[in-house]
Amino acid sequence: MAELTTVARPYAEAVYSLAGEQQSMGAWSETLSWLAAMVKTPGVAEVITHPKHTAQEVEALLLDVLAERGNEEVKHFLGALIENGRLLLLPEIAEQFELLKAEAEGVLDAVADSAFPMTDVQKSELTDTLSRKYGKTVRLDVRVDPELIGGIRVLIGDDVIDASVRGKLHAMAASLKN
Repeated sequence: MAELTTVARPYAEAVYSLAGEQQSMGAWSETLSWLAAMVKTPGVAEVITHPKHTAQEVEALLLDVLAERGNEEVKHFLGALIENGRLLLLPEIAEQFELLKAEAEGVLDAVADSAFPMTDVQKSELTDTLSRKYGKTVRLDVRVDPELIGGIRVLIGDDVIDASVRGKLHAMAASLKN
């Protein structure tokens, strides 16, 4: 995973820079999302990587599906990915682009795993607490994970806030081994 991120980041940064210059963040965001979805579609990865298809055929196929989103810049971007054998990185490139965009907008994405479903009030309180702690707007994605036994675990950027029963049991077990 880290390798994919390392290879995808320069492409995402280049597109982000171009989108900033052209003031077309939304358009690039949508285009990258479409391209990533295409690459993730079963069978498409096999078609675009099959040696019987030329680079021009693959590019034409992708641009055809993109329709009006397939402008000159997108064509050059796809050409660079095809030339370097990086088309399958599109989902990671799109993800890295969205992270750069969110960072510039002062937004952090957080994932909260909770042992039980959270109420809207709890979600709102957690979002407010995280926003104050990090000084940014937080977009919260809440998932239920019964394996936590109780409590919550929050992933935000590189930080992990583990206030789950399972996390506490693991910490206790680790301390007993030492």
